Amino acid sequence: MGSLSSPQSLVTSPRSTVLGPRSAWRDGWKRVLAAPALVAGVFALTFLLALPLVITLRGMLAAHLGGSLAAETAASGINYDWWQEFTAQATGLGTTFTPSVIGFATVLDNISGVLDARARIGPLATALALYLVGWAFLSGGILDRYARQRPIHVHGFCAASGAYGVRFVRLAVIAGLIYWWLFAYIHPWLFDTQFDNLTRGMNTERAAFLVRAIFYVFFGGVLLAVNLVVDYTKVRIVVEDRRSAIGAIAAAVRFIGTHLRQVLALYALNSLTFLVLIAVWALFAPGVGGAGLSMWAGFVVAQLYIVARLLLKVQFIASQIALFQANLAHASYVSAPVPVWPDSPAAEAIDSSPRSA
Repeated sequence: MGSLSSPQSLVTSPRSTVLGPRSAWRDGWKRVLAAPALVAGVFALTFLLALPLVITLRGMLAAHLGGSLAAETAASGINYDWWQEFTAQATGLGTTFTPSVIGFATVLDNISGVLDARARIGPLATALALYLVGWAFLSGGILDRYARQRPIHVHGFCAASGAYGVRFVRLAVIAGLIYWWLFAYIHPWLFDTQFDNLTRGMNTERAAFLVRAIFYVFFGGVLLAVNLVVDYTKVRIVVEDRRSAIGAIAAAVRFIGTHLRQVLALYALNSLTFLVLIAVWALFAPGVGGAGLSMWAGFVVAQLYIVARLLLKVQFIASQIALFQANLAHASYVSAPVPVWPDSPAAEAIDSSPRSA
C-alpha cells in the first residue's frame, strides 16, 4: 500500500476512455445511487449532531412561552410580538431563532453569512466543528467506496475511514489555516479598507453596491479555488494512497492546472444542479404552519431537502473521482487494496495481543 510518487505509476493500469465533464457528472450519479447506505449514514450523522441543538432550543422556547396566551397563538402560526420579545432577551443558541430560519430564507442567510464573514455563536460553532471532524473521518470511507465502485462492507469502510481520517485531519488543519487567513486578513482588506477607499467619493448607492458585488465575486472565486484544491487533494490521497498532505496538495494543483477546462466544467455542472435544487426549494419550502399535520408535513419536506443536499454533496465527490480516474487511471483504480479479514488492521491488533499460556 505504498504511496505513489509520480503519476507514471498509474500508466501501467488499464485505462478507460477519458470522460468529459458531462460523462463524469453522470458517472458520479451512478456511483452515488449504487451506494445509498452512504447517504443514509451521512444523514444520520447530520441528524444526530443537530438533535441536541434542537432539544436545547425547544426547551428555551417552552420555558419562555410557558402556559401563556402567546403559546396558543405561536402554535397556530406566527406571533410576531412574542417573537420580538423572545429574541430581545435571548442569549446563546436562542439568538439564532430569527425569521431567517423559515423556509428559503435559511439558504440566503447562510450564503450571506459566508460572504460577510459573520461569526457563528458558540453552540453552533461547536456542532460545526464536531460535524467537520465526523465528516473528515467518514470521507475516507466514502471516497474509497466511490472510487472502487463495489461494496467494501462495514469493516472495509471503517478501515478506509481510519486510514485516511488522520491524513484528512492533517489536510483540514492546512485548509483551515488558509481559510482563516482569507477571512481574517483578505476579507477585511477587501470589504473594509478597499471598499471604503473606492466608495468614499461616490454619491450613488448603485455604484457602491456594484463595487461590493465585484468584491463578492472575487472573494467567492478565491474560496472556490481553495475548495477545488482541497477536493482533488482528497481524491489523490485516496485513489493513490498518498500519505503526505502537502505532496497531495501539490499533486492536486498539477491535476487542476493540466485539466483546468474539464475541472471547471464539471464544477459548473455540479453547481448548476445545486442551483436547480435551490430554485425548487424556493418554490416549495414550507412556511410557518400550525400544530398538527401541517407542522409534520413541513418537517418531512425539510428533511427531504436535507437529503437532496447531502446527495449533491457526495455527488460532487463521486464525479470528481470519476473525472480523475478517467484521466490518470481507469474507472475503478485505487492503489490501496481493500482490508479484508484476516488482513484488516483489527486482525493485526488481535494477532499482536499477548497470548495466555
